[in-house]
Formats: sequence, C-alpha cells, structure tokens
Amino acid sequence: MRKYFILSLLFTGLATSLTAQDKQITLEEIWNGTFSTKGMDVLHSMKNGKQYSILNMDRESKTITVDKYDYSTLEKVETIVSTEDLDGISHFTSYTFSADESRMLLATDIEPVYRHSRLGIYYMYDIKSGKTQKIADHKIQEPTFSPDGKKVAFVYKNDIYIKDLETGKTDQITNDGEKNKIINGIADWVYEEEFSFVRAFQWNASGTHIAYIKFDESEVPQFTMDIYGTELYPSEQEFKYPKAGEKNAEVSLFVYDLENEGTEEVELNNAHYIPRIKWTNDKDILSAQVINRHQNALDLVFYNVKDKASEVVLHETDDAYIDITDNLTFLKDNSFIWTSEKDGYNHIYHYAKDGKLIRQVTSGPWEVTNYYGYDARTGRIFYQSVENGSINRDVYAIKLNGRKKQRLSSRQGTNSATFSADFSYFINSFSNVNTPPRYTLNNAKNGKELKEIVNNDALVQKVKAYGLPEKEFSTIHINGYDLNMWMIKPADFDPDKKYPLLMWQYSGPGSQQVANRWGSLNDYWYQMLAQQGYIVACVDGRGTGFKGAAFKKMTYKELGKYEVEDQIEAAREFGKRPYIDADRIGIWGWSYGGFMSSNCILKGNDVFKMAIAVAPVTNWRFYDTIYTERYMQTPQENASGYDENSPINHVEKLKGAYLLVHGTADDNVHVQNTMRMVEALVQANKQFDWAIYPDKNHGIFGGNTRLHLYTKMTNFIKKNL
Repeated sequence: MRKYFILSLLFTGLATSLTAQDKQITLEEIWNGTFSTKGMDVLHSMKNGKQYSILNMDRESKTITVDKYDYSTLEKVETIVSTEDLDGISHFTSYTFSADESRMLLATDIEPVYRHSRLGIYYMYDIKSGKTQKIADHKIQEPTFSPDGKKVAFVYKNDIYIKDLETGKTDQITNDGEKNKIINGIADWVYEEEFSFVRAFQWNASGTHIAYIKFDESEVPQFTMDIYGTELYPSEQEFKYPKAGEKNAEVSLFVYDLENEGTEEVELNNAHYIPRIKWTNDKDILSAQVINRHQNALDLVFYNVKDKASEVVLHETDDAYIDITDNLTFLKDNSFIWTSEKDGYNHIYHYAKDGKLIRQVTSGPWEVTNYYGYDARTGRIFYQSVENGSINRDVYAIKLNGRKKQRLSSRQGTNSATFSADFSYFINSFSNVNTPPRYTLNNAKNGKELKEIVNNDALVQKVKAYGLPEKEFSTIHINGYDLNMWMIKPADFDPDKKYPLLMWQYSGPGSQQVANRWGSLNDYWYQMLAQQGYIVACVDGRGTGFKGAAFKKMTYKELGKYEVEDQIEAAREFGKRPYIDADRIGIWGWSYGGFMSSNCILKGNDVFKMAIAVAPVTNWRFYDTIYTERYMQTPQENASGYDENSPINHVEKLKGAYLLVHGTADDNVHVQNTMRMVEALVQANKQFDWAIYPDKNHGIFGGNTRLHLYTKMTNFIKKNL
C-alpha cells in the first residue's frame, strides 16, 4: 500500500511531499512476540517502604534472581537469592516472603490445575543462612507462612498440613479430604473461577489459629472431559461442575487451634456461599462474607474464637446482585473500609467495628475501580477511579474523612499503582491508545513523577514502520444511550469509498472493551485487517461496566437481550454511514462475546453477513451456577430468560456465514456448548463452518495454535465479508 503524506518541518515551515511504503503486519509477527511489551515481573514492596524486589532472569546464563532495588535511586541494592547459589534448584517462577522478610518460599515445577490454581514443589529459603528446606516431597498447593515465619501451612490431596520449619515435623490438621468429594482449604472449581480465589485458609495475626473453608461436593454433578493426548487410548478428566440450577457444594467454615489441636465450626446460619474469609487485626476475631444463592443479600459476619460467638455486623441487599471484591480493609481500631454500589455507583465507605456507618468516603456519578490501601500515618486512602471519563483510569488519594481528594496521576489514559509498604512511593503503570506501558516512580504525597523505570519506546519506533492509523474513540447514540465505541479505519481511508465492517465485542456484565489503553495483540490483528481494507469497530453496550449500577444491571435476568439489541442497532447505524457497506458487516467474539456474535447473526440476520464465535456459551443452562445465577437466577425460576436469549434456540434464523470454534479441554465453557449448537444447526439444515482444537482449554493456545486459529478466522473474514 502506498501512502502519500506531508512532512512538516517545524522550524522552517518547509513541506515536502514524500512517498512511503508501509510494512504489512503478518499473523506470524502478531503471535511470535514481535509486538510484545516490557513490564515489571513479580514486584514486591519491602516492608521498610524504601525498597522493592523483582524477579529477574538472565537469558544468556539462564540464571533466576530476586533482586532488591532502592525506590529513591531505582538502583539495585543486592541480589536476595540466585539459582547460581541454590543446590538442586535450577529454576523458580515465583517467590513470597515471610512477614519479617527473613525467609522466602520459592515455587518450582509448577503445573496448572484450573485458571488460577497450581500444583508445585516448594522450597523455603533462609536469606541469612542461605539454606533451603523442601516443604514436601510431592506437589502441593498454596503454601503460606505463619506470621512468625516458623511454619508453613499447605494443602495436599484436599487436606491441610502444617510444617514446622524449626523441627521439620509436618502435622495433618484435616483428614477427610477426597477427590471430587471433600476439599479442605482450597476452593472448588466454581469458586475459583467465579469468586476468583484458590486459597481457602488463613492464619490469624498471632499464628495460633487457622480458619478454613470446607467444600463438600459429594452431591455436585460430575463433568467429564476426554483428553486425547498422544497415547493409544484417550484419558478422562473428571471434576465437579455445578451447572445453573444444579446443586452446589455445601460449604462450612472451621477454625483450627494449633495449641489445643482442636477444630471448631463457625455458625453461619446455613450459608450458601462463603466467597471471602479474612482475620481482623484482633487475633481472636475472624470475618466471613456470606451470600445467598441469588447473590443479592450479603452478610459480613464476625466470629470470636474465645467465646465461639458469631455476629452479623453488616447486611447489604440489592435488587439485582452484589459483586464480591477484595477491598475489605481493617484499620488499627478494627473499624473497616468497604466498597459498595448502594448509592448507584461503586464507592468507598468507612464503618465502625460494630458495623455502624461512619461515613461515605467517596461519592459522585463515577466509579471507584480499584482500592489500593489506607495509610494510617497520613490518614489517606488510595484508589483508582473513572472520575476523568469512563474510558480512562486515574490514581487518587483522599482523607478517611472524605476531604482533600487529590489526583495523583497526570497523564490521560489508563493509570494503575503499586504502592510501597509505607505509602511513601508508588510505581505508576500508564498506557493509552498511543503509548505502550510505561512504569514510573512517583511520590505518593503529590503524585510527582520522580523517575522512569521501564518504557516501551523501542516498540513505538518499531510500530511506526507500519504506518498504522489511530484507534478513534467516540460515542454512538443507541436505544436511548450514548455508548462508548472505538473505530479503526484503513490508513489510506477514503470517505468516498465503501468499506466492509467487522465488529468486535465482549459485552459481559460489568466488562469494558472500549478503554483508553495500549491495545492487546488482537489490536494488531485489527490493524492488519485495516491494512487489507476493512474497518473494525467496537461498541460497549448496555450491561457493560463503569457507568453506574443501573447501566450495568439493566441486563439482569435477560442476558443476551439488551446487549444483542445494542449490537444490532449499532450495526444498522454504522451501515447508514456513507463509507460503510451495509451489505458487508460482520461480528465476532470469544466466550461471552461468542455467545453474543452467535445471537447477533441469528436475531440480526438482516444486518450481519457473517459471524465468528470462539468458545461460546450457546445455552446458559450449560454454564456454572455462580456466574449464571448471579445475573439470571435459576432456570427453574427464569426459564424464559434462559431460553429466549440462548442462540441454540434460534438456529433456524441463520442466513449468513457462521464459524464456530472450540477447544475440547475447555473446563470453563464446555465444548458441549458447541456440539449441541452443531447438532441444532444440522437438524435445521443450516450450513456453517467449525473448528475443534484438541486438548485446548478456554484460551485455545499453545505452540502454533493461536497462529492457526487467527489464520482460519482471517481467511473466513476475507471469504465472507
């Protein structure tokens, strides 16, 4: 493609007409790391607040180190541990410190279980002596130091163990763990996926007690996946997976007393879900968040290990659902910070230890999107919000009394912060649509940038050679709302020509794809398509996030209704623009986005010429309890909401080109969704294309898999759009 442009020479005003041949993006470049960005790996702020540590790897020597750096100079102070000095440990992938930072846990030989969970061999490394100690001879989960660093609790085969690092003795504190039946101290599949945690045990502040959740999944229906592998006969992976309306694991909360070696059950009045447990600053008081099956009524319960009494200190309800977060923070007096959408937007609240509201700390028609912590020395709370526009993120500080709010980030785009332990510094991660990730050291008092740590300027120069157009942000008025959108046009865009349009969306509850940040690898694919004459657009419709609870929750009990209406209407509006060919509009998406693209080509068969659905939900009855029922209630209660919005029930409406893609080892959105969709399409005598990736999970990656998938999708678009 030839591109003509004018180069303005700033000081002379001389303009010269030049011709440039821009490089063409290839799929191989997208997926071989050509456009990858640099970052900071496994960052830990040291407890002194003046230094931080980073996991580094020397690619030439293949040496792994944990190095300590000074915040004020950003210079390396020392190497805390190196594989060169470790006998029998040639590689480790993560590390955690004991509370006093005298010891570390090093993770080796890690293998994934599900999305967040891992099994591995772990070693304790004593920094002063340089000696290591293996925690167990077999692979374990979630090893965690006691507060004094002298013990490590971990889970092995669904039971909890405690290893005394001084004596080397290991004690088993639960004895009923059994695969696909009883789990102690580790979340079951659906909790891990939808409540986003794995470790379901916690030490108290003095190390005298461990609280843990027990999952009895005996009556949860079992799901089986074939693993084809390379052997003569496939194997099977079996795990408990509660689909919408089916039985969940029965959960109960226990506290183990290390001194008395006794276990007490915490009375929680038949809790349906226990999505969070956390000890308060009082070593005798445990907090637990308890939520009902509909997830619209939450209790914060305090349990006293001395008198064995439970008390509900906070009760919150919602007409739709309550989101679970990790924002609960206990202050020195055991008052606590909490975030809630109860005024219509997600904001920060301060409660007394008895649950009485002291004040709402933040307020306004905008959302708090991340809570970073509380600095007791200055009385300030640090958080991230969209106060500067729903597609932007900024870092703020505010007094606990709700006064003296201060914006600490200065660049418009997406800012996030990692604070030093004493809140004197923060490392700001910044990017926007034109700037790849940039990490800077900032003064937490006023946000002033002190020094740059990492930039991706080399990538900027590399990308310039391709002559890529900008991603244009705007809004589109659809169904009574101004919806955020972006659009990428060919670099040589001619408003008098008509272009085919590919729409991309995810659309899930509370999600966001239209954000002022550096693009993902998918963006390079969109740029590649733009180089080949396509326009690509994305619209965040109703139900997406960061515009208030009412906007997000209007899809309650009707997933796939309003979101689909918005995408169809947006496509119609795009088709009215003189430069878009209304007869050549396509849509694609992955997971929830695949559910959406499937619905769009069926219910919008007069608008969309083609659709691609990767790993789609095709019927919400096939998906898990926690996610689906949060937004839909159960199928028994809301049959029409499930059935009228599931694409599997609308296959007879298919007119355009449709590509279905799935991995057979998808433990999240099961390949059952695609197989049932295929059968429905066949019986409706509808022609379509599909691709199955053996033994690939929900991410469909590994080796050449992504390259193959995106080649297939690109060819499908070229053929049908």
